[in-house]
Amino acid sequence: MRLVNMLLWPGTAICRRIGVDPESDMGLVRSMFNMLVYLSVALAFVWVLV
Repeated sequence: MRLVNMLLWPGTAICRRIGVDPESDMGLVRSMFNMLVYLSVALAFVWVLV
């Protein structure tokens, strides 16, 4: 369960910062923020490699 918490941490931190409960809405807002963070990281990684 610790790995899951580490993977969800960016979305949880952003939700708490803007005042949204990370567990509300079945975590959809947190998932959106996680996808944006990990998309940015993946695109930066690919940009450096290519």
